[in-house]
Amino acid sequence: MATKCAECLLAVKYRQLDSNGQMAGGPMYYLEKGLGSRWLAKLFALFGIGVAFFGIGTFPQVNAISDAMTISFSVPREWTALVLTLLVALVTLGGIKSISSVASKVVPFMALFYIAACFGVLVNNVGALSEAVALVISSAFSGHAATGGFVGASIMLAIQSGVARGVFSNESGLGSAPIAAAAAKTNSCVEQGLVSMTGTFFDTIIICTMTGLTLVVTGVWSGDLSGAAMTSAAFAQGLDTHIGQYLVSIGLLFFAFTTILGWNYYGERCTQYLFGTRAIKPYRLIYLGLGGGGGQFLHLDMIWLLADIVNGLMAVPNLIGLIGLRRVVGGS
Repeated sequence: MATKCAECLLAVKYRQLDSNGQMAGGPMYYLEKGLGSRWLAKLFALFGIGVAFFGIGTFPQVNAISDAMTISFSVPREWTALVLTLLVALVTLGGIKSISSVASKVVPFMALFYIAACFGVLVNNVGALSEAVALVISSAFSGHAATGGFVGASIMLAIQSGVARGVFSNESGLGSAPIAAAAAKTNSCVEQGLVSMTGTFFDTIIICTMTGLTLVVTGVWSGDLSGAAMTSAAFAQGLDTHIGQYLVSIGLLFFAFTTILGWNYYGERCTQYLFGTRAIKPYRLIYLGLGGGGGQFLHLDMIWLLADIVNGLMAVPNLIGLIGLRRVVGGS
């Protein structure tokens, strides 16, 4: 939360108007204007485009949507790819105003919808809740948490996986959230930093904890399923009805769709910083092509591997900037 506060504070502090009259900001700008390192800013922008193309923005989200639609509604993956590409194109070609308009309507609904479904599963399995919490805590320091040749390796892999999934969830330190924060209608960089940091709390402490407990109390965590298939099975079992499977699929659809929209914008800002406004349209076409074709057919393990690599590359320049500008954050 502190990391998210710092990076979003810096984004507003060093933002500027672009050639289209829109506010542009993010790590590219505070690395260049605040830290005085243009090459590090360009490196971040390049890695940011990589994450949009191969990381959080496309493959994992599209794969999750495809799995959910196939499992719950028997929709062929090809049809899901086509419809999803068309919907993303309709929204993203309208720019930041269109993206923010859709997200502001969808996000509150999907969050309440998903939390209510999780709460229903936990209430139905309240007797197993205390054991689930104890299992989570004890497994963090044993071989259950991750595979490895010895206990130390298991703990190391558990921490590595936890940090990687945590970054995937709340994006703190990654550098993506500051790009969106820079477009906020506020004159206070401190206020924006404080508002932005609450996203980490809701994403990880509330929603991810509820999801994790749902997987544990229903017992599906120890099965052979993974990804959207595991979550769907947990809700179907936890709510004692196939309606639960449909509920999580609809919630997942909203979550993943808005993430795709957001990352289109993040990558677009990075593209504009590196190549100017003329490069935005080619970027959007490539983004739509990768979203429609890539995530549908790659194996889940390969998707996560790609996402972890590009996420790590993007985070490094941003974290260097946060350390270098720590006194600016402290004095704001």
